[in-house]
Amino acid sequence: MAYEIKSFILPVKNETISTELYQPPKAKAVYVFAHGAGTNMHHKFMKDLAAELASLQIATLRYNFIYTEQKKKRPDFPAVAHIAVAAAIAKAHELFPKLQVIAGGKSFGGRMTSQYISANPLPFVTGLAFVGFPLHPAGKPAIDRAEHLAAIKIPMLFLQGTKDALASWDLITGVCSKHPHATLAAFEGADHSFKAGKKNLIPEIAGKLNDWMDAQR
Repeated sequence: MAYEIKSFILPVKNETISTELYQPPKAKAVYVFAHGAGTNMHHKFMKDLAAELASLQIATLRYNFIYTEQKKKRPDFPAVAHIAVAAAIAKAHELFPKLQVIAGGKSFGGRMTSQYISANPLPFVTGLAFVGFPLHPAGKPAIDRAEHLAAIKIPMLFLQGTKDALASWDLITGVCSKHPHATLAAFEGADHSFKAGKKNLIPEIAGKLNDWMDAQR
């Protein structure tokens, strides 16, 4: 399915961030998709997933964090990252005021989004979707990064590789089992980058996200 690409510059904290929208002809939902700590909104994984979602009539708004926009390597502190999350979500709602808004992201981007929504629930954000939630640093299994999820009262989708070094499978399954609003989708053998041999998991990721979104409507 063809889609239209639109670019926007958003003001945030006396700075600006870039955003890019993939808009299918008849969007049924919009996904606000934040990037991981070591990449940016133009990473191939980000663009490929956005294109795949467009084929399923899901619009995707990707955006850079402030540190990314300034070409810095150190990620923003959460309070600063949350400002970018808020601006991107607000833009998505402005563009699609009648559509369900699903927020989330890849790794760091998903965690910053969940932190923001846990403290600032928004009536038009109907769900959160995490593409590899970073539950803990590699080699340091823990669940303290998930504590804020208890405050979230909307559906959450965790798309997780079973070999993700940043989310030990036993720990992420335990976290999700404790939250009545959480759904865990397993990608057998996939790591944090969703690599599992030579298999392209993008269509499967998009398909699971699409099915879950449809169930929320």
